[in-house]
Amino acid sequence: MNKLVKSLMIAAAVTLSAGTTLAAQAQDTSEAKNLDELLQLVEKNRVSSRELNAEREREFTAARADKQAMLNRAKQQLEDEKARGKRLQNQFSENEVALANKEQELENAKGTLGEMFGVVRGAATETIGRIATSIISAQYPGREDVLESLSEAKELPTLEELEELWQALLTEMVQSGKVVKFNTEVTLLDGGTEQREVVRLGTFNLISDDQYLVYNDTTEQVQPLGRQPEGGATGQAQDFVNTESGYEGVFLDPSKGQILGLLTQKATLSERYHQGGTVGYVITAVLIIGLLISLFKLITLTGAAGKIRSQLKNPDSPKDSNALGRILKVYQENKNADPENLELKLDEAILRETPKIDSGVNVIKIFAAIAPLLGLLGTVVGMIGTFQSITLFGTGDPKIMAGDISMALVTTAMGLIAAIPLILAHSIVASRAKSIVHILDEQAAGIVAAHSEKE
Repeated sequence: MNKLVKSLMIAAAVTLSAGTTLAAQAQDTSEAKNLDELLQLVEKNRVSSRELNAEREREFTAARADKQAMLNRAKQQLEDEKARGKRLQNQFSENEVALANKEQELENAKGTLGEMFGVVRGAATETIGRIATSIISAQYPGREDVLESLSEAKELPTLEELEELWQALLTEMVQSGKVVKFNTEVTLLDGGTEQREVVRLGTFNLISDDQYLVYNDTTEQVQPLGRQPEGGATGQAQDFVNTESGYEGVFLDPSKGQILGLLTQKATLSERYHQGGTVGYVITAVLIIGLLISLFKLITLTGAAGKIRSQLKNPDSPKDSNALGRILKVYQENKNADPENLELKLDEAILRETPKIDSGVNVIKIFAAIAPLLGLLGTVVGMIGTFQSITLFGTGDPKIMAGDISMALVTTAMGLIAAIPLILAHSIVASRAKSIVHILDEQAAGIVAAHSEKE
């Protein structure tokens, strides 16, 4: 390939020289005046062309030698680099072997220290997780930061690092059995903060005044529960905080706040009541109206019974303000009638008084019967909604069906809760009305018997 390139370059140079010579000869012959001059000019130009071509050949030959020298130097450099690459490859292989030997020597030198290193790293990692989620960190923040470098280390721990691990484990163990008070910043539910005195019960609870607090290990903040537990839990917490000596009971959360968090999600009595929906409100209205009627009837019947008792003390002076007085007036107006007619007159008077006494009693009974039926209606409506939710969304998420199921169960309970007091109220009111009617019947029978004896 190189020879072919060189031949082409030489031919091109010769062609260029010949063209230049011919052009010069043509120019010179155009200036000749006769054949002799023309012959001289041709000879002269031929000599000049030969000299010019020779000069050019010399220059080309010199340039060819320079290019060959450059090619030889490049080849030599290539050979040198190849040799250097082989030397480096051999040196790399030797270094790999030496490094493996040194690592083996290091492992042999460590001996049982390697096992200790793994144990220390594992203990540090476990301790960090325990400390980060412990409510003791609310009193001693930043304890896990010292152990992070130890858990991520790739070399043997120092004595100082081992002491930090031991100190962290000892602090967690000792503080888990103490009840202490300390001041810390509490993040309020509205986003503000304030300094409070907090009581820590081991690793179980944080209490301040009458509130249970939780430690958020993500934000490293102490904050109150979203909603305090119901019942006597908060009252016992207040009593425990105010106790200076002796013993006082308090609720403990062994799950470090998780159970308290679940209690905050528990529906209150008010929330359960509103889960009954429209049917629940109707049941409440039925209960209230029935109780109001019962109370009204109980008051009126008690008043009527009192007036009848007063009338019994003075039967000779009947009054129109009570049922017995009006019956006695009927007797006084028909003293001369025969016993049969008198009995009929008294029975008629009692029949006139009975509706006033019994009015409203049956309404209470009806309301007591309606309440559980409304609860059953709410149950049916809730189950219909549940099946509609299943049809639309399937059974993958129970929360979708929880609302309708709550309505079904709550309305059933509300119906029973409303029916029980209404039945009790009806029983009381009915017995009171029956006792009044019984007094009237008894007095009428006595009057008839006395009148028959006179006859």
